[in-house]
Amino acid sequence: MAEQKSQVKRAAFAFRPDLWSVGAVLIAALVVAPVVSIAWIAFHPTENIWPHLMATVLPRYLANTVLLMVGVAALTALVGTGAAWLVTMYRFPGQRWLTHALLFPLAIPAYVGAYAVVDFLDYAGPLQSVLRQTFGWASARDYWFPETRSLWMAVVVLAAALYPYVYLLARAAFREQSGSAYEVARALGQGPWGLFFRIGLPMARPAIAAGVALALMETVADYGTVLHFGVQTLTTGIFSTWLNGNNAGGAAQIAGVVLMLILLLVALERVGRRKARHHNLNRAVRPLAPEGLGGVRGWSAFVFCALPVAVGFLLPVGVMLSHAIRAPQGWLAPGLGAALLNTLSVAGLAALATVGGGAVPALRRADGARQGGADGAAPDADRICSTRCGPCAWTADPAGSR
Repeated sequence: MAEQKSQVKRAAFAFRPDLWSVGAVLIAALVVAPVVSIAWIAFHPTENIWPHLMATVLPRYLANTVLLMVGVAALTALVGTGAAWLVTMYRFPGQRWLTHALLFPLAIPAYVGAYAVVDFLDYAGPLQSVLRQTFGWASARDYWFPETRSLWMAVVVLAAALYPYVYLLARAAFREQSGSAYEVARALGQGPWGLFFRIGLPMARPAIAAGVALALMETVADYGTVLHFGVQTLTTGIFSTWLNGNNAGGAAQIAGVVLMLILLLVALERVGRRKARHHNLNRAVRPLAPEGLGGVRGWSAFVFCALPVAVGFLLPVGVMLSHAIRAPQGWLAPGLGAALLNTLSVAGLAALATVGGGAVPALRRADGARQGGADGAAPDADRICSTRCGPCAWTADPAGSR
């Protein structure tokens, strides 16, 4: 009886609200408030145009958005994972600075990259102008050139801006893996491709899935890039219905479709890593030993890693610098200093709010994990990778079957 009373008291104490819980609830309320507002407006429109949207523009918006997502997912997964694998597992020319340079596209908004790509590749841009002068072509009818304002060009620009999400998480996952697994795999006859597909990729799959999901969420919410390329997506439909059609209810209904896509991405990401949610966090493992690549293989690795940096960072910066050099009076524009100050202020405050908003729920969860550990429950950090891939079978902890 006394033991039961003590358990009841501990349970009552566990549910007692504290500062971390209150903060987490307030942050969750701030995050959920826009979603609730959109749902309310969507279900209570002043003029219900949902049947009209379904019969006219919504299928086109949805099809273009899905195609955009598929293309961006494929490119970001390929480029981000491939670059992370190369800079982690191999030494080749330029590998050290490329390790950091592959993150530079995060500093360039996707819509700025869109402006730069169109400026560089358009009919009046430098590339086609040089081609016409070199080969003596007089007009666009004399030669074929890919359409610059198209859905697939938008896919390339968005992927070049968003692949660092996948690269950053995949590189961290590869670096946490034990070198012992790769040594055993090599001893069993696995080559470079076998090491990647049978060892590295299965263990890094949760991180890669999370990075791709983040990139796709950015893709679904993007407006400036697709607008500049003339691609009609769900986000352009929201603005068109709201501003041009003056119908907030219809815009909220399209936003509801966007919200459903994002929720679907979150669900797919969680399902994809359901059985492989934890990497091996044991630091007492043999570190990876990068292998040297020389000759054609080394320079091929350099080109593969340098190309996304060139498209996502060097090209936009080069186009902006060329315009700035040709118009130096712009550096003395009256509002430039105020705009810079506002940008830095907003960025700093947003960074503080983001870190604070993410830290409070994380600390609350960590506090709950410590209390659970004190009661005999194993915290998440003590678990190891539960995937049934090769290295887990070769180097599994005897207690890792839990």
